[in-house]
Order: sequence, then C-alpha cells, then structure tokens
Amino acid sequence: MNFLAHAYLSFEIPEIVTGNLITDFMRGHKKEEFLPGIQHGIELHHKIDTFTDSHPATLKAKEFLRPVTGRYCDVFMDVVYDHFLATDSQIFPNSKLAQFSQNTYSLLDQYTVFFPEGFQRIFYYMKKEDWLYYYHTKKGIENSFDAIFRRAKYLEKTNAVYKAFHTYYVEFQNAYDNFMPDMIVQAKEFLSTKGYS
Repeated sequence: MNFLAHAYLSFEIPEIVTGNLITDFMRGHKKEEFLPGIQHGIELHHKIDTFTDSHPATLKAKEFLRPVTGRYCDVFMDVVYDHFLATDSQIFPNSKLAQFSQNTYSLLDQYTVFFPEGFQRIFYYMKKEDWLYYYHTKKGIENSFDAIFRRAKYLEKTNAVYKAFHTYYVEFQNAYDNFMPDMIVQAKEFLSTKGYS
C-alpha cells in the first residue's frame, strides 16, 4: 500500500501514523530508536505490506501491470490501491478525504523530530501539494506514476502503464473491493494485540 492507505490503516493514532509512514525511509535507523508507539506503527507497516502482496486479489490485479512495469509492479499496484481508497465513498464520503488529509499532516507535524531525513524531504512536498487528497483523481495517480519512473533505476518511462491503469480500471476496482475489507480487519487485529482499541 502507498501513503494514503498506510495513513488510513493507522486509524488516526498519532504515533502509529508516524511509524507507518516513515518506515520506507528508515535506512540507517533501527526500530528501537523510536518511541514504542512509533515502533508499533513500523511493525504495522510491514504487516500491511506482507498481507497486501500475498492477497489473492492483489496477485491477480498485478498481472495487468506486470507486462509494462516488470519488477516495479508492486510499487505501481500500491498507488492504484491508494486511488481506489481515495474514491471509496463509504470510507471517505463528501469532503471527508480532504479533512482526513489535513488531519494526517497535522498529526505528523507533532512528530517531525522523529522523521528520517528522506521522509523529511518527502513530507514537505506531500503536505505542500496535498498528495493524500489528490490520489482521488486520475491525474494525481498519473503524477504518482511519474514519480516512480523518476526514482526507478531500471525502468524506462512508458505510456503503457497509464494505458493499463485506464484499460483495466474496472478490474483494479474489483481487486480493491475484494482486498480492502480483509486488510482493514488485519490492521485492526494487529493494533488490538498492541493495546489499541
């Protein structure tokens, strides 16, 4: 899952949100360096990634992307899932996505002292450009795809990935619909084992 899903699956628990979002930027840092709540967020991040990558709906949906994204398929699939989460009217009805996005930035602002350097840079642009909110637009997803191409060392930019996203849009929606309820249950169960209700 990408930024929006990791934030949402933290259920607005500040230290969980922080740990969940900084995990991919912890190079040179050990989990034990952080507050216990942030450590739980880091653990949750890994649980989410493992469950996502092994879910049957995800495995099936990735086959639509693999021919044009190769080994970066997982990264693109995470962004696709964020789009369908952002457009999920049961989770984010009316203006709730905008409110959720701003609330997430406010929660993270309280824990900037714990940000690894890489996430400090990313968070500046995430907040300034309101990435979490713009996942609901297809243009926002295309911008996220562009960012992957810029970072990918062994992937040449191609319009084929954008075409696949639009061509198999219904199939990706179905994958999300089958996957997300299971993911929410898993995240809540994990947090309950750590004492969060």
